[in-house]
Amino acid sequence: MQLKGLVRFFTILLVLYSIYQLSFTWFVRGHENKLKDRAEKFVKAKYPEARNKKPEDYPDSAKAVYDARMRRLEDSTKDVTLTYGLNGAISYQKAKESELNLGLDLQGGMNVTLEVEMTGLLKSMSNNSSDPDFLKALDNANKRKANSSSDFITLFAEEYQKLNPNGRLASIFATASQSNIKITDNNSTIISKIRAEAKNAFDRTYKILRARIDQFGVAQPSINPNPDRAIITVELPGVKDQERVRNYLQATANLQFWEVYTLENKDYANAWQSGIKVFESLVNGTPIDTVKKVDTSATAKTDTGAKKANDTLGKTTAKTLGQKKIGDYIQFASPYQDNGKVYYPAAIGSISIKDSAIVRSYLENPSFRSLFPQDVVWLYGIPNVNPNNNRKSDRIPLYAIKTYGKEKARLEGDAVRDAGQDVDPTTNKVEVKMEMTTSGAKIWSKMTEENVGKPIAIVLDNVVYSAPNVITKIDAGNSSISGSFTTEEAQDLANILKIGKLPAPAKIVQELVVGPTLGRDAINGGLKAFTISFVVIFLLMLIYYNTSGWIANIALILNLLFTIGVLTGLGATLTAPGIAGLVLTIGMAVDTNVIIYERIKEELTRGKGYIPAVNEGYRRSLPPVLDAHVTVLLTAIILFSFGLGPVKGFATTQILGILLSLFCGILVSRWVTDWFTDKKRHLEYFTGISKRIFQHANIKFIEYRKIAYGISVVVLVLGISSFFHGFDEGVEFKGGRSFQVRFAQNAPIEKIRDDLKTDLGEAPIIKTVGDNRTLDITTSYLINDTRNEADSLVEMKLFGGLKKYLPAPLSFEQFDKNYKLGSKKVLPTISDDLKEGAKRATIFALLI
Repeated sequence: MQLKGLVRFFTILLVLYSIYQLSFTWFVRGHENKLKDRAEKFVKAKYPEARNKKPEDYPDSAKAVYDARMRRLEDSTKDVTLTYGLNGAISYQKAKESELNLGLDLQGGMNVTLEVEMTGLLKSMSNNSSDPDFLKALDNANKRKANSSSDFITLFAEEYQKLNPNGRLASIFATASQSNIKITDNNSTIISKIRAEAKNAFDRTYKILRARIDQFGVAQPSINPNPDRAIITVELPGVKDQERVRNYLQATANLQFWEVYTLENKDYANAWQSGIKVFESLVNGTPIDTVKKVDTSATAKTDTGAKKANDTLGKTTAKTLGQKKIGDYIQFASPYQDNGKVYYPAAIGSISIKDSAIVRSYLENPSFRSLFPQDVVWLYGIPNVNPNNNRKSDRIPLYAIKTYGKEKARLEGDAVRDAGQDVDPTTNKVEVKMEMTTSGAKIWSKMTEENVGKPIAIVLDNVVYSAPNVITKIDAGNSSISGSFTTEEAQDLANILKIGKLPAPAKIVQELVVGPTLGRDAINGGLKAFTISFVVIFLLMLIYYNTSGWIANIALILNLLFTIGVLTGLGATLTAPGIAGLVLTIGMAVDTNVIIYERIKEELTRGKGYIPAVNEGYRRSLPPVLDAHVTVLLTAIILFSFGLGPVKGFATTQILGILLSLFCGILVSRWVTDWFTDKKRHLEYFTGISKRIFQHANIKFIEYRKIAYGISVVVLVLGISSFFHGFDEGVEFKGGRSFQVRFAQNAPIEKIRDDLKTDLGEAPIIKTVGDNRTLDITTSYLINDTRNEADSLVEMKLFGGLKKYLPAPLSFEQFDKNYKLGSKKVLPTISDDLKEGAKRATIFALLI
């Protein structure tokens, strides 16, 4: 063998490199185990009563105290020296950054894919143009983007050209806010400028999301942009509050300050008098022709309008009108007195979160909507938080915002210079302090002066966070948002306001949530598969190839060491598909040696001497070995190119494993074999078992060819017929939400399917996972609903349908933490993209 010295050098170098990279994981695990012991002792000594509290019911349970203590210990020891490297001392924090990262499917957490919506950007650039061709072109481009390789701007240009061949985009985009677009620019020039702005918007959105995630407090987050697809993939290990993550990442930070309609306003109060009847008619499906709009011009007759409206609203809770009454949906707020003066609440009342969609549909119904002032916009607020157990209410307030017919508020988020979380010293409640710019302070001063004694709603992304009454004019330019916040929510809101508004909205189009239980199951299952495959192949090589099997096993061990070591050095993340790739790599690693050894055995059987047989075996085995490995390598590269998320993880491990398999199976094995030969020692390639099994085998393949033909025809017909039936597509390819739920005992699948069909309006797809206690439930309910609360609504519906099959009493929080193992969401837009990528990958792989 030539170049033995070079092979020896790289082998030793890779061994040292891999051990060095994996040593960080060893030191970090040892340090964290010590911290865990200290945290457990601290909880037992300081909070013995916490051990009897359930985490889902109490914020000071043993687990909550333990987690808080661990975070504090990790933070306080981040600069502690764990070891020494090439550049000197290595702290815990630096070692943590260099350890082998486990994927979310192994440790639990959340993976989301956000799509940067160019639709919102183009509308903003056009100053919200109402041009019908412009809006139709945007809609058509959105429909086409899932099945097209072109970017959104190109699709928009093509659609606009189809709708209006002679139309000029300058008339739409040459606005005061777009100084670089001139009225004389032609369409191609404007498209080029829009594309440049879209790229800048994507880059700014990525940077803002990066800054938000850095402030989120998650260890080792990962954020990967894909400008070609306008998507950003975010991995947040260990997060438990999925709703908080969804709100935090999708918030566009569109902060607005609006005036509010209350029953003190006569027109608004009179509208509610008639509105109650219309609302109840809509609920019960009865005619509305008897309802008339109140004449709000007769101001002389409406001096007591607010009182009458309030009396009417109060009576609706005690009086049944038809099948249902408005009180079944809206719990109206009552006026209150302070220092002898009557104040009307900013919110008209509260509604149940599960009724929010249907209530909004009634409020926006033209029959109801026409009764109210034209500038009314109905917005929901955030739920209150119970200070005793830190749990959110299942009801949200309803507000009537006075917009004066404008989309832009008098005061918006660009007027906020700084923001931070604080505690109100008078109420001891968490709040968000804001400091305004000079121009913002002037507007705020004038706005508060005009609304003394009235509420002003502070709205973020169309959600009312608070609507405090203005006590007096505010000149200093400082203000606060004082809602029912937890400390974490207040910190999130302050970070969002401080970091700034997203230039283009980011919407979650794919989501994967893995609970810690499912993560442990994935680790155990992966390790079991890995260990069994390794042991079986290790023993098989010894049983079948005698002492030469040791060379194959040495190559196998080195291949695994190099693969994991290099993955760690590259900062890659080990996932369940990655473990699957490692298992496949084990087979590929010895496959090279099997081909070589069989060739050597043939040469020995023909009577050649040991050294000539070995030389000939390695020489003549090289073409088939390279052919097999290169084919698989090209397929893995295709998977890496077209795949997303877990598919890329599998492909990465496979690519690296194949390359190292060639190095270890051909070069390292030959080097070790020659080392033995130089020592005047020969390796054995036969065992008694291998000689008896195949040495004199005489299988009559040709004689049984007709049977083989028949089997092939049957399989071919079955395969062709399956195309007519179609594929049972998973949630990744058809879109929807998938939940893994573990029950206390075997689950009655048919009964669960029937109950969920009633709640969800469709029969979900239910499959068992492992045993009959664990079910995977897939539904497309509300998958096209763009509201942020859609995920929560679906989860509440799921909980309602499954509740009677789970131990009672059971709250939603208990269900979410103890029985829902994980969830996945894929919007139709990204599912079409995944399907298209799968088709291309399959076609290219077949061609290769």
